[in-house]
Amino acid sequence: MDENIVEALKEAWKEHEKTGETVNKVIRGVNVNISIQDFPKLESPFVRDHKTIDGEEEYVLTPEIQKGYEWVFEDEDVIATEKLNGTNVCVVVEDNEIIDVFNRQNRIKPIHDNKWNLCIVEGIHTSLKRGYFDLDQVDDGMYYGELVGPKMGSRDVKNPYDMDVHVWLPFENYCKEKLKFNSWGNYPKNFDSIKKWFKNGLIPLFYAKWHGLNYDEASEKGYVEGLVFHHPDGRKVKIRYDMFKEFLKNDW
Repeated sequence: MDENIVEALKEAWKEHEKTGETVNKVIRGVNVNISIQDFPKLESPFVRDHKTIDGEEEYVLTPEIQKGYEWVFEDEDVIATEKLNGTNVCVVVEDNEIIDVFNRQNRIKPIHDNKWNLCIVEGIHTSLKRGYFDLDQVDDGMYYGELVGPKMGSRDVKNPYDMDVHVWLPFENYCKEKLKFNSWGNYPKNFDSIKKWFKNGLIPLFYAKWHGLNYDEASEKGYVEGLVFHHPDGRKVKIRYDMFKEFLKNDW
């Protein structure tokens, strides 16, 4: 680490001990790379296998449950939420203020001519303005969420939610409450039941909420990528439509 940064941090700590101000507050402006824990890649609860479909090698689901993921089907407290198609963004909160923003492990500079950075900043401001993330109600820490909007999406699906502004949706503070499928647990928790659920069409919960549509209207024109299963202890797994070979072959 640069010697100037080390000295600045030492002085910041002295200021902290003298005034009681938080360390982050007294070292603002110091260019130091803090350690940020990347949001872990989510696995599928089912074993996946390579299959050739229409000349392309795909990685599709099998009915076999992955070892260690039985909790998805056995724990009654597991919930299912809509999986969003965007990019992961983390905000760091201290003293009811956002003091840092990361996309994976890349720090986001708020004043920058990089259009990607501007999308993230816009998304966080939209979330704050709409009350999706209330800084007065959260503790110090790192909060992860999905950034969605006109510049987001996957290789084959651009702007999947037909949006004209970006918004950051925190997983714990928004998704688990607003994008929860209450029907999870009403049917057998097995591969065939989940496959049938996807085949019949998951309700596009976020699309409906964003555009002010009822579920029938949203199901006709809306988009949904898949599901995320949440354990109360923080464990998560995902299932997307494109993990099913029948979806890829358009042959349910």
